[in-house]
Amino acid sequence: MAALLSPEHIALIDSGVSVIVASRDAQLRPSLMRGMGSRISADGAQITVFLRPSQSQVLLADLQAGGPIAVVFSHPPTNRTVQLKASGARTRAVEPSDQAALRRYRVAVQHFIGLLGFGPDFVAAMLSAPPDDLVAIEFTPEAAFDQTPGARAGTPLPARPTP
Repeated sequence: MAALLSPEHIALIDSGVSVIVASRDAQLRPSLMRGMGSRISADGAQITVFLRPSQSQVLLADLQAGGPIAVVFSHPPTNRTVQLKASGARTRAVEPSDQAALRRYRVAVQHFIGLLGFGPDFVAAMLSAPPDDLVAIEFTPEAAFDQTPGARAGTPLPARPTP
């Protein structure tokens, strides 16, 4: 079996990059929303993204109806971008153990957006969410692509043999 993500890509996703989550309905109409945070397992086989249900009703309905998921992770200062896709995803409640990942994500995004000249209050407002207005979406990536702007955009990431 081959791993989809290299340690470098796992580190990029884990670093606190911008997250955009997308799906589609049965009529192929797209839905998307900015993620409020993310988490990746050490081996890159499990991804969790966090959404605000109050802002993501259509996207969540598409996922719950069995729509595929696509998530773009983009490093703001460099636009280095990875897209992960899966044929479906699971929705679960946010657990107390998720709060540390959400805080770490917010601090990292404040740093990266700060490098572009935006203050921490801008990111705090962008990522503010009452704890009862968050949901976790989990998925196992089935395909991975380089989406960094340029000649390689859209190119599948090379599979890596697993030890």
